[in-house]
Amino acid sequence: MSRRFFGTDGVRGRVGEDPITPGMVMRLGYAAGKVLAAQQHESLHGERPAVLIGKDTRASGYMLEAALQAGMTAAGVDVRLTGPMPTPGVAYLTRALRLQAGVVISASHNPFEDNGIKFFSARGTKLPDETELAIEEAMESPIQTVPSRHIGRSKRIDGAAERYIEFCKSTFPADLDLRGMRIVVDCSNGAAYHIAPHVMHELGADVIPICNEPDGFNINQECGATHPEALARAVRRHRADVGMALDGDADRLMMVDQSGQLADGDRLIYVIARHRQKHGELKGGIVGTLMTNLGTEQALRALGCDFRRAKVGDRYVLELMQEQGWDLGGETSGHILCLDKHTTGDGIISALQVLAALRRSGRSLADYIRDCPVFPQILINVRVAKGFKLNGQHAIERAVTEVEAELGDGGRVVLRPSGTEPLVRVMVEGREEAQVKRHAEHIATAVRQAAEQR
Repeated sequence: MSRRFFGTDGVRGRVGEDPITPGMVMRLGYAAGKVLAAQQHESLHGERPAVLIGKDTRASGYMLEAALQAGMTAAGVDVRLTGPMPTPGVAYLTRALRLQAGVVISASHNPFEDNGIKFFSARGTKLPDETELAIEEAMESPIQTVPSRHIGRSKRIDGAAERYIEFCKSTFPADLDLRGMRIVVDCSNGAAYHIAPHVMHELGADVIPICNEPDGFNINQECGATHPEALARAVRRHRADVGMALDGDADRLMMVDQSGQLADGDRLIYVIARHRQKHGELKGGIVGTLMTNLGTEQALRALGCDFRRAKVGDRYVLELMQEQGWDLGGETSGHILCLDKHTTGDGIISALQVLAALRRSGRSLADYIRDCPVFPQILINVRVAKGFKLNGQHAIERAVTEVEAELGDGGRVVLRPSGTEPLVRVMVEGREEAQVKRHAEHIATAVRQAAEQR
């Protein structure tokens, strides 16, 4: 059965358009409740299954939360509500409270007009593909409310934020603190607005929070991990030692040094890997993606670290990490997975791993990332007709071969179709920006011509 609603990170779309409407989300909640209840029937000992629901700060979250509650309680599932909570916080609390699943209402780094629904298993991990497909299949059936005696109940969890704050702090070495450090924390007006500053403050830092006043519409608006310029300005203005920026649901992280220089997900993974390797704490190698900068790969290999690339998407990074038995991996966008600390990507916990490296070494972030160069990387999106296939396009293959021959070991070409739009993404990286631009346009031209001849 092919997917209709679930993408690589749950169900997502524009609010008011299928599938992000009250009716569809209620059906999704009902279907998920039925599937989860059936899968875990024997382990429940006759009790109703219970599901945790958290959300980010979008105004539409109230509407979708109510729709999910209606669907799940109609299926005979109890609901626990956290209110605004980072995605990794929901994953942690689902596991800690021994619940059957966790649900997050969020569109992550997207603007407020979008929203989405993503699920976590009882173990705090993304649902397996077969479970998502079973939920989609169950959505084809009409809602049939369970008998009144078995309808689920909803209640709000007191102290959810405090519990998650303590969990984040527990991942920071007990013999270290952040006293004497001034840190700017950009909360992206999102789900961590009432959590991230407290974590850093309680560990001793002098915290300057920004973008921590959500109004339902300003989430990710010119701030956060997708717009780190605001963070860089604040760090320079306040003469801070370092700055950290989360996205709307706080599973992404970007950081800047005291001069405002950006450290993206690739360079932050390098910092963590270098520190762990020095202290004998690096388990195996590191997993990146097809988009991980070549400069990062070469810097990691210079340390003697094994490095593998997964497809773009944190679920594919996680799959390869689990296959290899490794603990560290992530994406350029700031999704960083430290599986010895949490079951999923967590922006706050990732920041704490970087800060631990700085505190233990006595070095600044600028010192660390100086040894991890960023190669120029050009990405061109070429619009093609729906169904266009790259395989068998000899002119495109010839262009790629020519470019790869000229780049040699000093560059890379990645050519891949978009998973969400009729686009072919052409990415070229190398040591010289002018050369990279010329090569990227050469391949993009070949793709355009092939698409026009189709």
